[in-house]
Amino acid sequence: MTPTTAAAPAPVAKSAEGAAGRPARGVRRKWTEHGLVFIAPFLLVYAAFLVWPLISGLGMSLTSENITGTGGEFVGLDNYAEAVRDPDVWSSLWNTVWFTVLSTVPLVVVGLVLALLAHQLRVVQWLWRLSWFAPFLLPSGVVCLLFMNMILPSDFGLADQMLASVGLTPEIGWLTDERYAMLSIVATTVWWTVGFNFLLYLAALQAIPAHLYEAAELDGAGAGKRLQHITLPMLRRTTGVVVVLQVLASLKIFDQVYIMTGGGPDESTRPILQYVYQQGFTGYRIGYASAVSYIFFALILTVSLVQPLLSRRRAEEAAK
Repeated sequence: MTPTTAAAPAPVAKSAEGAAGRPARGVRRKWTEHGLVFIAPFLLVYAAFLVWPLISGLGMSLTSENITGTGGEFVGLDNYAEAVRDPDVWSSLWNTVWFTVLSTVPLVVVGLVLALLAHQLRVVQWLWRLSWFAPFLLPSGVVCLLFMNMILPSDFGLADQMLASVGLTPEIGWLTDERYAMLSIVATTVWWTVGFNFLLYLAALQAIPAHLYEAAELDGAGAGKRLQHITLPMLRRTTGVVVVLQVLASLKIFDQVYIMTGGGPDESTRPILQYVYQQGFTGYRIGYASAVSYIFFALILTVSLVQPLLSRRRAEEAAK
């Protein structure tokens, strides 16, 4: 009886110790289970280099901040009011939207066509994939210089030589004529970036079950019917993703225009981001440039939110 009585308090003490230590272990377990410990370094970097600049820039847009360090007085929404009245803002925004319209359609269609061809080819398939994706790996400066010095120059450029070979008049000012400057930038962008859309479509094509095509072929469906009723419907979600990504990427056009035309001729190709750059780093008006950039940010945010909602609504209507 005595050993049993003496040993009884020990489990109670151990239980109390466990109860005291359980909260700390519970907190550590909760952090580990939710992955907070692992993503904490990323969150710190994200906050330091994205969240804080976003908040700081918003505050700066409400001041007369100057790149020289002068100014900085609070002006409220005056910068935004001036931006709304500024015709250069609207012309630059229109150039950006026009470039997006001109580039998105061929980038989606050409990417799909190239993916369909690469998916059907059985000879040196890897070479075709590499050839169509390789331009996307080149830096923007290299691509622009390639087109400026080899494709688009008058007289000896490849574009003029191709026109002359079919009897058309060469010597077109591809980058100096307002009628062709934007189209030249669009062509450069399509050649350079279509490989990304091609890769997305190719991955989606390879994920389509083969038995669907086999069943359709047994039912007598030809290649056109299989494309219309199997391939394209199965690629609908991928097309939605490609369109959204392409629209957002095209809205942020800057490099090609800055290198190839500088926004000319007569500001006919200047995008909104170049106007922000000019106001901030050439005109030294950091506060006003921040306001214009946040107006543009609101446009991009609207596009990124509206497009998925429209796609979801169409999917729900199709399901009904």
